[in-house]
Amino acid sequence: MMLLKRLSVASVLLTLVACGIVGSKQDSAPRNAPDVSHVPNAVPRDEPRSKYGNPAHYEVFGKRYYTLKTSRGYHEKGLASWYGKKFHGRRTSSGEKYDMYAMTAAHKTLPLPSYLEVTNLTNGRKIIVKVNDRGPFHGNRLIDLSYSAAKQLGIVAKGTGMVELRAITGGQVASTPVSDIIDTPKISGAVGLYLQVGAFSTEHSADQLKAKLQHDIGDAVLIVPLNKPNGNLYRVRVGPLANVEYGDSLASRLLDLWYNDSHIVVE
Repeated sequence: MMLLKRLSVASVLLTLVACGIVGSKQDSAPRNAPDVSHVPNAVPRDEPRSKYGNPAHYEVFGKRYYTLKTSRGYHEKGLASWYGKKFHGRRTSSGEKYDMYAMTAAHKTLPLPSYLEVTNLTNGRKIIVKVNDRGPFHGNRLIDLSYSAAKQLGIVAKGTGMVELRAITGGQVASTPVSDIIDTPKISGAVGLYLQVGAFSTEHSADQLKAKLQHDIGDAVLIVPLNKPNGNLYRVRVGPLANVEYGDSLASRLLDLWYNDSHIVVE
């Protein structure tokens, strides 16, 4: 009985995953969409974890994901995408219905629910969203935003955007959102897009991968050290990339060459 229960939960979880794996119809923005520029941000609050969507781990497309025990201290940069009309009204992984006009998001590993401050690194706009869904399961995307959230950040037309995510926990106060400012100045300092192919504890291993990559592709390859309390990390990256589309294409090409762990990073 317990085994059947576990299999049932796993089956339900996979059917609840909303982003990009249900059907083949192209997703889209709503037709004759209302003005969502003043839809209020999600209001962070302490609440129990959802009964659904929080297994210790789960698998989608053969890849295993591990749910974080807490969102506290979570901070990451990467690519945001969005989902809209195709999933509107469907059940999310948390059990709530997806509302493309609400300020929500999907994330692969954060506990459900969680709250995030999301900053568009290109134009400086900020929003606050409630994470109540799983996804996106496109390998190079970090978060999937609702239509309203993506619209306020200014990424709907392009489809993706470089963002910074910060968890809001325990009554933290997020910085004042500026999503209603039309011509927000760009953030100072260059933001680069890279394809990270590996990370190693020794520089020798990183050098070996760099040499192999340079033999297999014609793009610039660099090693980016990261100083950590328990030792350095040497990250092997290709870039900076011209755009997201090229990054996706290169990641697919590397997969054909048996580089299985590449992913786009923003820095």
